[in-house]
Amino acid sequence: MTATDPTAPAPRAPRSTVVAELRGATRIYQMGPTKVRALDGIDIQFLEGSYTAIMGASGSGKSTMLNILGCLDRPTDGQYILAGRDVSDLDDDNLSGERNRRLGFVFQAYNLIPHLTVLENVEVPMEYGGVSPGEARVRATRLAERMGLGDRLDHRPTELSGGQQQRVAIARALANDPVVLLADEPTGNLDSKTGLEILSLLDELHAQGRTLIIVTHDPKVAARADRTIHMLDGKVQRIEERAS
Repeated sequence: MTATDPTAPAPRAPRSTVVAELRGATRIYQMGPTKVRALDGIDIQFLEGSYTAIMGASGSGKSTMLNILGCLDRPTDGQYILAGRDVSDLDDDNLSGERNRRLGFVFQAYNLIPHLTVLENVEVPMEYGGVSPGEARVRATRLAERMGLGDRLDHRPTELSGGQQQRVAIARALANDPVVLLADEPTGNLDSKTGLEILSLLDELHAQGRTLIIVTHDPKVAARADRTIHMLDGKVQRIEERAS
């Protein structure tokens, strides 16, 4: 395997390199005549190899923060520095390119393409990233097998259980060897047993050096992270740090 092979365990990071940073990040939405300050001057850093949970009630700003960290939205004011590059003012095409190269996503609803097989779903980010079809097939196969899906490669999402679909989503998220893996309520649609299996898989990825940021409403899920950011009214209310 090559050093950039996303199926290979990443070396454990020393947690000194900042891979994502919000500097005075504010997000204001115009709702008719009213301006809603969804994010209000956030300053926060995410270190390489760290595992961060974001919690807060509906309207607290946690989803807005995740959207900005995931390059799905931009701050109205302030900066977002991703892997050393200020991506705050990039146009849509360049922002999309950064998102595909630097980030991996795991969603509550899986967001798989229903008419594609497991392998084809995992290959999608690599196609947009310019990976050759042959290399994409090799990497997708390795990732799917690593997720325990070696006997499901030709199955479509409707032929899989919820846990299997989420494993496909994780494999897809790792396809381009992302700087940061983001997860939005990744166990929200799963039963407790399957949810624990997915959380254990995320724990394993973290142990291998992956940088994880997860949004959750469940304190038990957040307790698995090194750090929990509690959001309230668009601000960081408090941060809990846990010993490694």
